[in-house]
Amino acid sequence: MNPENYTTMAEVRAGVDKIDRQLVALFEQRFAHMRAAARIKPERSAVRDEARKAEVIDNVRQEAVRLGVPADILATLWDQLVEASIAYEMKEFDRLRA
Repeated sequence: MNPENYTTMAEVRAGVDKIDRQLVALFEQRFAHMRAAARIKPERSAVRDEARKAEVIDNVRQEAVRLGVPADILATLWDQLVEASIAYEMKEFDRLRA
């Protein structure tokens, strides 16, 4: 799978579809980590950690720059991802203690 060698849109679309499946599998792993965090954190107030959120987004921004991809776009996506992860973790925290 090398986009530089693609000659048709069918190849491009197949490549994108394959990457999307891989991303979903990686998100499943990321959300498994959120479930672990919900289980481990002693208090619900510990779920939201603004310093950690900033660190995660900064790490993504730096990696994007290193790879030469749009850092601002990825930082925005990761802000949304982290917020969704926090909401998910809070639900898991509550579910585990219900």
